[in-house]
Amino acid sequence: MFRISHLLKTMTHDIPPKEARKMPGPVVIWNLIRRCNLSCKHCYATSLDIDFSGELSTQEIKNTMDDLKVAQVPVLILSGGEPLMRPDIFELTAYAKSLGFYLALSTNGTLINENNIQQIKDAQYQYVGISIDGLEAYHDEFRRQKGSFEASLHAVKLCKQAGIKVGLRLCLTRDNKNDLAAMLDLIEEHQVDKFYMSHLNYSGRGKRNADRDAMFEMTKIGMEQLFERAWQHILSGRESDFVTGNNDADGPFLLQWAHKKFAQDPIYAPRLKNLKQHLINWGGNASGVNVANIDNTGSIHPDTYWWNHPIGNVREGKFSDLWANTQDPLMQGFRQSPRPVKGRCAKCEHLSICGGNTRTRAFSQTGDAWSEDPGCYLTDAEIGYQAPKQISVSQIQ
Repeated sequence: MFRISHLLKTMTHDIPPKEARKMPGPVVIWNLIRRCNLSCKHCYATSLDIDFSGELSTQEIKNTMDDLKVAQVPVLILSGGEPLMRPDIFELTAYAKSLGFYLALSTNGTLINENNIQQIKDAQYQYVGISIDGLEAYHDEFRRQKGSFEASLHAVKLCKQAGIKVGLRLCLTRDNKNDLAAMLDLIEEHQVDKFYMSHLNYSGRGKRNADRDAMFEMTKIGMEQLFERAWQHILSGRESDFVTGNNDADGPFLLQWAHKKFAQDPIYAPRLKNLKQHLINWGGNASGVNVANIDNTGSIHPDTYWWNHPIGNVREGKFSDLWANTQDPLMQGFRQSPRPVKGRCAKCEHLSICGGNTRTRAFSQTGDAWSEDPGCYLTDAEIGYQAPKQISVSQIQ
């Protein structure tokens, strides 16, 4: 996750960044259930409103939570499918809270209503993220359920009234790019605490829509909108949190944007250096290192977009052991520094910032997880890359 607001706040003071802190264990995104009441076009879990066989039982999940404490996992994000469709969701939540996890709920929001908002408040989630994919007409078509937009916004209202920290989540595509500005206005209207913009990743149902990804210039325009809105909030004292995910080119692009905006003012010179160091300390893509995924059947993955690549299963071994001692080649590549990326990524002057970006797009397009990321929206000039010259037939002769 790329924390725009957190990073831009470093532009308001001259305090140098602290050394990068190594996380004791990974953030775990747990798809507790695959069933969902919606069938969104971009779904990486390819969920449907049916029961899926082989899902972990309540006791198996509790046992795994015990072991996640051994692995020093600091954060659990309960996801799906739609996690509120699990009958034991509040029992599992209470158990996770008793173990001391920072706990977040990732939901489409349509099942949050007056009948269960008190339960959700009592669950004491530190954060509830609600997915919305654009304005009403587009959202309802994309989510394949009329009225889902209104239901999700009603969930936001209920959460705010209950004092629950709530955020909106948007997956940016070529089709909803024109809704982004209005979506940011929704944040103001509803006093939403957090806005998460995801870049499209080519996996699951989203893989079949790879051609729908926002064009690179459109992505840059969208990112600049986020940067400007986050900066406005910082200057006005409005407490909010703008974040992005699934494209670590956002780090170098933020640095580029900051130089354009602040470089003419000498007061910002040391702050720009600090920002760059903060970005290097962040280090970019964290799949297989600071991020892990457990799916509904207990399989462990480097992140939520690597469902085709399990490294073990919590039914057959302990997460703490499988995660720490894996000899899986992909995982070993994730844990190399720098990672064994190829092409433009290997020659990029921002490799220490983005970490080689997400690898699922490269794998989806080429079959090689370490080839250059086809989703990087920065130009050759922006990454300091000089493409090899093509030799013509006449030169050979």
